Amino acid sequence: MYGLIGKMLAVPGERDTLIAILLEGTGDMSGCLSYVVAIDPADDNAIWITEVWDSEASHAASLTLPAVQAAIARARPIIAGFGDQAVTTPVGGVGLIAP
Repeated sequence: MYGLIGKMLAVPGERDTLIAILLEGTGDMSGCLSYVVAIDPADDNAIWITEVWDSEASHAASLTLPAVQAAIARARPIIAGFGDQAVTTPVGGVGLIAP
């Protein structure tokens, strides 16, 4: 499995819009086992994205999907930046079924 955890910063006042864009069409990403978007209660502009994929290749392939490309284009103007990011190797957990 392949995992990513990252912090994304929205332009002030646009966090909810950014979250909505990130959550659109996430059900059609082949190989995606978990995709969670969470607000950062300590920062009004920050969100955390936690992803689990069956492989790094599936994640890379998802970035070429037309729906994902469209979401990236819509989100880009309201992304102020990125914070910490980590690549992980998930081994299991509640709600996560190994491929």
